[in-house]
Amino acid sequence: MVRTGFGWLEARSARSAPTSQMRKTLKKCCCFASLMELCVRASVEGRRAHHLVTLSSLFNKGTQPTIKANKPSVSYGQALQAKKEEDFVIVKTNCQRIPGDGSSTYDAFAVLDGHNGSAAGAFTKENLLNNVVNAVPSGLSRDEWLAALPRAMVAGFVKTDKDWRSKGIFSGTTVTLVIVDGYIVTCACVGDSRCVLDAQGIVTALTIDHRFDTNEEECERVVASGGQVARLHPYGCDIGPLRSWPGGICLSRTIGDVDAGEHIVPVPHVKQIKLSPGGGRLIIASDGVWDALTSEKAAKVCRGEKHPEVAAKNIVKEVIKVQGLRDDTTCLVVDIVPPGRASRSFAPAVRKQMMVMRFLRRTRSKKGSGSGAPMEELFEESSATLSERLRPVT
Repeated sequence: MVRTGFGWLEARSARSAPTSQMRKTLKKCCCFASLMELCVRASVEGRRAHHLVTLSSLFNKGTQPTIKANKPSVSYGQALQAKKEEDFVIVKTNCQRIPGDGSSTYDAFAVLDGHNGSAAGAFTKENLLNNVVNAVPSGLSRDEWLAALPRAMVAGFVKTDKDWRSKGIFSGTTVTLVIVDGYIVTCACVGDSRCVLDAQGIVTALTIDHRFDTNEEECERVVASGGQVARLHPYGCDIGPLRSWPGGICLSRTIGDVDAGEHIVPVPHVKQIKLSPGGGRLIIASDGVWDALTSEKAAKVCRGEKHPEVAAKNIVKEVIKVQGLRDDTTCLVVDIVPPGRASRSFAPAVRKQMMVMRFLRRTRSKKGSGSGAPMEELFEESSATLSERLRPVT
């Protein structure tokens, strides 16, 4: 039997030659098959042509591809486990330094950890960012705005502290404020809420902890200004962390804390960096995280996770696993991702590899992968003297 597009044809013998009728039928079948093939090809090409548009026609019609030159995307996630309910978070995205100008956007993130109640933290959350932004002169270009931002952060912290102290309430708060404008990250902090950068597998602290136990310079500053730094000494033995007296606070810089004396200042450490084109991940968290995890451990816990909210939850889960819930535990994860890589994790999970692969990776890193260093430091100042922080730029 021979199957064709027109039905079944019988052959009396496999060896016998086709009859004239069979030849005509086969010829028709071949023509039919060729015709069908041409129709299919035409249909496919037609669909392709429907989707393909020349670049010149796009520009002629005024429809140009939307390209944000070197503008990374910013995404964030947060996680919180409350114990005292004194932690606060600031998240302000797509802010415009020039109203109505979509190209002048920036994002602001902060973690605040209050003590002696939540009042200072709540007040600072509502007022700090506005005080910082209002300290920047109007009409500046982007470069001028970025250059003025570090001093504006200092002025904003000091004004917020002054306004809060005028209320006479004995409450204080730590603050770590981060403003992201493209690849430029500006970070200001008082207290021990920390911000770290994880980029290209390198973890870098962008803040300084103002704890007497870990910051000898701050101990010396407070003593030189007339304060005392010592542990509790109730029964002839030292107990707990180093504290400043009067007040008994274990931090050298905060917003608030009227009862702690003038040597506890609101002047922040400020650092401004420029990320490499590879972007990076910021981890901003209260001391509930850093008391349990090192900066490197926190970064490692969430490496390979593309979603920042899941990354933040992973860090908080790890804290609870390590030490339980001893304090308010708050974490913000902010991803600054280059264009075209939004669906790709820039901090891949660390996997076990063969020795040869590790050698090849080290070789490539020595030659340079095109990304360069993970960041470039643009500005850093840690002085607690206000006159030095706000002096005019020469």
